[in-house]
Amino acid sequence: MPLNNQWMIKVPASTANLGPGFDSMGLAVDLYLTLEVEKSDHWEFFSPNPELNQLPTDETHFIAQIALETAKKYGKELTPCRVKMESEIPLARGLGSSASAIIAGIELADIVGGLNLTKEEKLLLSTDIEGHPDNVGASLYGGLVIGSYRQNEVEMLSFTNLSFEMAAVIPKEILLTKDSRGVLPNSFSMKEAIEASSAANVLVASMLSENWEMAGKMMERDRFHQPYRRPLIPFYQDVEQFAKENGAFGTALSGAGPTVLCFVEKGNGRQLVEDIQKAFPEMTVKLLQIDSSGSRVCETAKRN
Repeated sequence: MPLNNQWMIKVPASTANLGPGFDSMGLAVDLYLTLEVEKSDHWEFFSPNPELNQLPTDETHFIAQIALETAKKYGKELTPCRVKMESEIPLARGLGSSASAIIAGIELADIVGGLNLTKEEKLLLSTDIEGHPDNVGASLYGGLVIGSYRQNEVEMLSFTNLSFEMAAVIPKEILLTKDSRGVLPNSFSMKEAIEASSAANVLVASMLSENWEMAGKMMERDRFHQPYRRPLIPFYQDVEQFAKENGAFGTALSGAGPTVLCFVEKGNGRQLVEDIQKAFPEMTVKLLQIDSSGSRVCETAKRN
């Protein structure tokens, strides 16, 4: 029987900021958006996930729009595809669902359109769309990423050999990034900027040197966004205090929130998840590991 080529695209979720690393630090985690793709005569998106089935099913789907625009930038007209989607990433909870969709769209354009994009090209394309490199960079490269975006140029480093895990405390309520960004100040004084950026610098150094106590302290010293967003998340302080009393070395908003991440040394995460779940039964608490691979695409085959 003849074989039709098809592809699987798998993109990890991400968390960003880690406290003071605002719009510049991201971390890939082991929740995934997965696409099963095959060429078709028209665009079709479908999913066994009810939440995803509320999205458009034709070429107006966000992922299709990203793919079509990416192909267009390189002078290619993309063949329509039939796409089955599955996702473990909760929408609008601060775990990079939109960034993973952007990366998925670029990977879709690359493999179906034969664009042969480098990772650096994918990073610049996705950062141009997202506006900052933290979530998209983490979903693309995996690991802990530290990036800078300026004048259409992205610089990024990825670190994957890190020995911590996280308890993600996820509420039922969503928090849209645009609403969470609306509470941030437009500017900082020189003194405030130095204080905020120095905390971010020390956070990077402490995480890479595995000084977890100092890393947790720097997460609390964020001045860029968490002091302004905390009032939008009424359970934050209770979760933070409980997590620290039960073994977490630090807590931080995941992206713009409302998910709160509790950081713990590797091997201690499962117990922390159980403890938090008992204390906050109205929340969903997940154990998250670092994804070290980033997005991946593999060719599969389907028999007719």
